[in-house]
This record gives sequence, structure tokens and C-alpha cells, in this order.
Amino acid sequence: MGLALVLAGCAALTRWDPPDVHVVQRGDTLFQIAFKHRLDWRDVAAWNGLGNAHRIYPGQELRLSPPGGARASRPAAGSATAPSRPASNSATTARRPAGAAASVPRGPAPAWGWPVRGPLLWRFGESRRNPTGIGIGGTEGAEVRAAADGEVVYSGSGLIGYGQLIIVQHSDTFLSAYGYNETLKVSEGERVKSGQVIALMGRGPADVPLLHFEIRVEGKPADPVRFLPSQ
Repeated sequence: MGLALVLAGCAALTRWDPPDVHVVQRGDTLFQIAFKHRLDWRDVAAWNGLGNAHRIYPGQELRLSPPGGARASRPAAGSATAPSRPASNSATTARRPAGAAASVPRGPAPAWGWPVRGPLLWRFGESRRNPTGIGIGGTEGAEVRAAADGEVVYSGSGLIGYGQLIIVQHSDTFLSAYGYNETLKVSEGERVKSGQVIALMGRGPADVPLLHFEIRVEGKPADPVRFLPSQ
């Protein structure tokens, strides 16, 4: 039964096909848009000719696929910084297509740690609502900690299906996401250290205390258990 659920969840990930365009809403950031559509913000910026300013504005239509099937041109690793400001005539940015679950990249990964200790309520691919991560049980109000050093690039509740969400970018390649929080303890643009308290655990869709946790590799969802140490 469990294996069937995992396979079904992974199949759903593989079939993911983002829409052609996204109409920017007030408060959107390019990073938020990219995360929602499982894209890399640098690709979206390139596909839309945003240049170094990376400005987006309400009502703007953003292309979510390369024009004419061309590949996006990437800045060299480390030459781009992630956007965090909302769209209200302010600067921002976004990420690249991720149809299938990511493989482990060649470059070194951060020294990951568990964001919270608790039972796995669902594994990667098992949740029909959020197949892109794992569900970790615990106690409402428990401390949620950053899984590695990084910068907070999103902190809010604007992404439907994640509750109060925090996204941390750890490098050009890796980011992590923490959903269904009761309280957010960090703000966008803030640097965090591994093990730092960034939120307090809230309740998920079944009204049980849990943390939805993701690791993404160049925008693609990857199984966090492959990176995390044994509990």
C-alpha cells in the first residue's frame, strides 16, 4: 500500500507541467512564483528579459517556459542573488522547470540537520496535497530549526497549500522550505545558521501538529531523507 502511494506520488511529480504564464499579483515575489511552479528564479528572469533589476509589477504576465524551446542562459554560480521584495513596483526574481524529482547534484550539499525531531507522517511523494516534501509530526508550538546555514528568501502565507511558510536559500543549488508553521520567527533577507529557531510548529491539513519540509535542487523537489542524517 505504502509503495503504491509513493509510486503514485512520484508519478504525479513527473507529470507536473506548469502553465504557460503567471499573472503577477500585488505582493508576489519572483522567488515565490518560481517556488509555486517548481521553477528556477534565474530561468524565469532570463525567459522574461528582466535584466539585472528583476523588476516585476502587478498585472504583468510572466512566461513560465523558455521562448521557442531555447534554454535559459544562467549567470555564473554565485553571481546572482535571490529576490525577496514583493511586487508593488518593487524589485524581485524567480527559478527553473522541475518536472521530476531531482537527483543528487555533483556539487557539495550543505551539512543538513533535521528541522524538528518527530515521526514521519508521510514520505516524499506520499501526500496527495504536498507530494514535494515530507511531513514530520511533533507538538504544536515545537521549535522549527533551519536545516542548514542560509538566507531567508520567503516568509509568509501567500502560497496556498503551505500555511505559514519559510523558504531558505542555502546556495545557488539548494533551498529548503518549512510549511504549516504556527508562528514565523524570521523575516525575508535575514541570514540564519543551522539549528537556529526560525518558526514554531503549527497544524497541517488534517488538523494535526506537523511540519511540511522540502529540499529543492535547482528548483526541483528532492527527497529530503536522502540528505538528512539518520534520526
